[in-house]
Amino acid sequence: MRDLTGRRRARRLGMGAVVVLALAGMNGPWLYRFGTERYHRYAIDRPEYKAANGRWEIVEFPEEYRQDTIHAALLRTGKVLLVAGSGNKQENFDAKRFDTRLWDPVRGTVEKIPTPKDLFCTGHTQLADGRLLIAGGTKRYEKLKGDVTKAGGLMIVHNENPDRPVTLPAGTRFTGRGNGRTFVSKDPVLVPRAKKVFDRAGRFLRNDPGLGRIYVEAQRSGTRYGTGTQDNYRVRGLTGAEARNTYGIAQKLALDKKDFQGIRDAFEFDPVAERYIKVDPMNEARWYPTLTTLADGKVLSVSGLDDIGQLVPGKNEVFDPATGKWAYTPKVRQFPTYPALFLMQNGKVFYSGSNAGYGPDDVGRKPGVWDVGTNEFTELPGLSDPGRLETSGTVLLPPAQDERFLVIGGGGVGESALASRKTRLIDLKARDPRFVDGPSLAKGTRYPQVSVLPDDTVLVSGGSEDYRGRGDSDILQARIYHPDSGRFTRVADPLVGRNYHSGSVLLPDGRVMFFGSDPLYGDRANTRPGKFEQRIEIYTPPYLYRGSRPSLGAGPERIARGGSGTFVSAHASSIRKVRLIRPSAATHVTDVDQRSIALGFSVSGDRVTVRVPGNRNLVQAGWYMLFVDDDQGTPSKARWVRVP
Repeated sequence: MRDLTGRRRARRLGMGAVVVLALAGMNGPWLYRFGTERYHRYAIDRPEYKAANGRWEIVEFPEEYRQDTIHAALLRTGKVLLVAGSGNKQENFDAKRFDTRLWDPVRGTVEKIPTPKDLFCTGHTQLADGRLLIAGGTKRYEKLKGDVTKAGGLMIVHNENPDRPVTLPAGTRFTGRGNGRTFVSKDPVLVPRAKKVFDRAGRFLRNDPGLGRIYVEAQRSGTRYGTGTQDNYRVRGLTGAEARNTYGIAQKLALDKKDFQGIRDAFEFDPVAERYIKVDPMNEARWYPTLTTLADGKVLSVSGLDDIGQLVPGKNEVFDPATGKWAYTPKVRQFPTYPALFLMQNGKVFYSGSNAGYGPDDVGRKPGVWDVGTNEFTELPGLSDPGRLETSGTVLLPPAQDERFLVIGGGGVGESALASRKTRLIDLKARDPRFVDGPSLAKGTRYPQVSVLPDDTVLVSGGSEDYRGRGDSDILQARIYHPDSGRFTRVADPLVGRNYHSGSVLLPDGRVMFFGSDPLYGDRANTRPGKFEQRIEIYTPPYLYRGSRPSLGAGPERIARGGSGTFVSAHASSIRKVRLIRPSAATHVTDVDQRSIALGFSVSGDRVTVRVPGNRNLVQAGWYMLFVDDDQGTPSKARWVRVP
């Protein structure tokens, strides 16, 4: 009977094949695609496939709640803050349409949050009390050379009066003593008083003028109102000694490209009140700064473009959440925009070389270890493809105690088509740390999205082979990196291409959400403008298709560094790993907040006692997701735990 059934099935399949071939002769390409797509959907939905490769699904918000998400952060409430600001759209900026959404991935709800400033190109990091610090953003959009109609640029205002500062309002006019041309300031400027300089014997030598920086523009459009050389400018409206003591000096003021300009504003987002709260502004305006939380809970802010569109000249600063004040670091240290900076277990800061790219290609780009207090910087050797680190990703591999980092892909400076297939590893606990190559990527990859998973692996997905996906170069592939073996495993392919302005965030249930993508073009021939990707995509890793999951029941919400906490668990005997994972605050590929910390633990009956390391550089104060992993490698859903 079994044999006969097999022969009948074979005949039916054979007859079906004849029909398929006959139809294919009439409409072969369409039928092939239809059949291939149906089979592909069938294949990826099979339980055994999902258990080995995971699964992707798309989440589309109702149209009125969609936005061009640039930044995303997981809050301690389990909701995800999605920040667009003006979303890299000049028309939104001009109309002051600044957007933020708050998404609840459990309930599936999304709501609009009033956004006080253009937080496009801001920096952000998690604070100890669960709030999110957000600093910087956009004051003015860039203008390409052909779009600039009024000559303009940087004016350095000098104040030689040692007795008092000078404030010049927006609209102040500066007229060149040599060229006779007049330029108008776009914003007010405070110029500090001059500093008296004395020799060692206490004799007065000179006054070093106070300096203020301001962006100025010609009063009229056209090349003839620009300048080609440096000139000294008198300030209109000033008389007497004030006119002699206050003047401007500017280099070329022309119709050259004008870069983005940053803002000084800073806010905290309260996850309970679900609103932005204004705090003191930074000392420096910054467009795309990096914010890194230090061991004492203070936040380091570095780099970015300033309020006249120039790279902030190494003037880094620290925010103290206790006082709400900003203070400069003792000495200057220059970085390109959005450098990947990670707090190390010795209190120093590791710079991997990953960056977003604005700034000179030969300044501040070498990787190394930075002592913020002394400004000592130790370069680290061995990094391959050093000229292709823009838009690369860097991740602190789990567990964080090992202090091993992986640098992934990257591209050439600016709008270069170059992309790197390299991954590079460095062990900062080695006697002489140096980079070595890890496994190669299948393709040169800019903008890889990277997330630490609760089973001690790392998900690497997406990106593009060319600048902003140019030439239809998005990479629809995903891989899981295994730190224990140093290998990649190919998993299910994402459904949505993602390049510039994209990122990923680990959710408390063990899934990963992906957001954004801002392609330059919308077709392979680069003839149509690109369209911002507004869909959210969720990846469910293989470990969530392996059956039941371990769980934690009643237990403490707070565990001190160096302390322990006991939880009830019906799965206590199967638990093999315990991890604290710091929630993400993701933008521009590298997420300096995420880290997975291994906890010691012991089991007694249905009780699991976990122990938190005492190193405050390793375990910063804040809210964490607590995961346990069973003997099948399946993690639990997270419990939120606060380390005070």
